Amino acid sequence: QVQLVESGGGLVQAGGSLRLSCAASGGTKSGYHMGWFRQAPGKEREFVGGITKNYGFTSYADSAKGRFTISRDNAKNTVYLQMNSLKPEDTAVYYCAAKDSPDGEYEYWGQGTQVTVSS
Repeated sequence: QVQLVESGGGLVQAGGSLRLSCAASGGTKSGYHMGWFRQAPGKEREFVGGITKNYGFTSYADSAKGRFTISRDNAKNTVYLQMNSLKPEDTAVYYCAAKDSPDGEYEYWGQGTQVTVSS
């Protein structure tokens, strides 16, 4: 079973940037399809974006398009979420997740990292 650990969260002013990291350990050597989610207080968890394990194809929620970029370094078993032009509404706990199948559900989750954007 893969273990996921997020890092890089913090407090940033509106318009600023943050880069989150998600380090994976254990699990299958063939790797996983990875995703980023977030959950704001009082709201449901929502998909931010994802990246495939082999070719690095990415997909994004509308709220992330043009501002957020997901990348991965398979040699380091790490996935990144670069967030630019941050807004107060981006404030949330950000989670990374992993799945075996591109069409399946995300099965493995990290503990989350807090991102707070001040106005």
